[in-house]
Amino acid sequence: MKLKSTLIAIGLAFAATAAHAQINVGVTVSATGPAASLGIPERNTVALMPQEIGGQKINYIVLDDASDTTQAVKNIRKLVDEDKVDVVLGSTTTPNSLAMIDVAAESRTPMISWAASSRIVEPVDDKKRWVFKTPQNDQQMATAIIEHMTNNQVKTVGFIGFADAYGEGWAEQFGAIAKARGLDVVSSQRYNRTDTSVTGQVLQLMSARPDAILIAGSGTPAALPQKTLKERGYAGKIYQTHGVANNDFLRVCGRDCEGTFLPAGPVLVAEQLPDANPVKASALEYINAYEAAHGKGSVSTFGAHAWDSGVLLQAAIPEALKAGQPGTAEFRAALRDALENVREAPAAHGIFSMSPTDHLGLDQRARVMVQIVNGTWKLATPDAR
Repeated sequence: MKLKSTLIAIGLAFAATAAHAQINVGVTVSATGPAASLGIPERNTVALMPQEIGGQKINYIVLDDASDTTQAVKNIRKLVDEDKVDVVLGSTTTPNSLAMIDVAAESRTPMISWAASSRIVEPVDDKKRWVFKTPQNDQQMATAIIEHMTNNQVKTVGFIGFADAYGEGWAEQFGAIAKARGLDVVSSQRYNRTDTSVTGQVLQLMSARPDAILIAGSGTPAALPQKTLKERGYAGKIYQTHGVANNDFLRVCGRDCEGTFLPAGPVLVAEQLPDANPVKASALEYINAYEAAHGKGSVSTFGAHAWDSGVLLQAAIPEALKAGQPGTAEFRAALRDALENVREAPAAHGIFSMSPTDHLGLDQRARVMVQIVNGTWKLATPDAR
């Protein structure tokens, strides 16, 4: 009887070990809804990410949050409570990612967001110490836009952005840097991602007669203000954020986006970069992998944000495995620590070097200025007009 009990105990212990013989990675992504043009390439990229790291199989559990904040919270709750994941990737948008932070912190599960706002990771407090992200910060890209504007004699700017955390973050960061550089923001407007008309906001912008207008939106909904500006005859320079850097935006915006400037990750124009650019080789690695699976010209910067989270996991997981086994609180804590100590990891968008106060870890190597020319992305020179 004692032998039987011992064998049962050994069997249960073996089963528990087997259950955690892989690393479970939870993913919530906006594959449907207004942010689908961003989320679909992210979801597609998950299939291209590492299947084994440090001798451990990687099991991806992918959920769609339909671009909805409430669903994103439900998804991360399911992933940490039911699926017992070791790390969470996503979500696609800033509002969704911000809403997920409480669950990540409460469960002490590392989270790597694929959304842009610096508010997701700043400041690194007791909650955000569990959160990292791969897209460039607003201020990094806002600085690139403002440098381009000042090089091209822009003195006054109109602003229109989403009426949510993405738009407000851009308004705050762009406004502060513009003021410091002597640019005058003469009109600031908002609209919703699901709006079908922004005529009133555009008329307000045009009445202020700005030299240039910045549209702070993402995905295909960012095309609406630009098309309306063109319909109303606006002839000044138009800038977008890196939130539009995909082919769906080009398709929806069409000829109305010709000449538009935007900052972007180097991956968008990797083939046009000089060979000496430190990101070119790692960016091309992602492009080649994605286009091999989905066809020439199919790659987008948003899928690259997902890919870069895989780069971070490849760097951090072997270190975390030294401190604990997958499926345990010790492993999750060690993985958080290892992510915070990633140094000089080459990825599709830049070179990542994290720290206890910087949970993005990208520098100026992670941005270029791009212009839309003949319906394609072209690397812009600093004084391109």
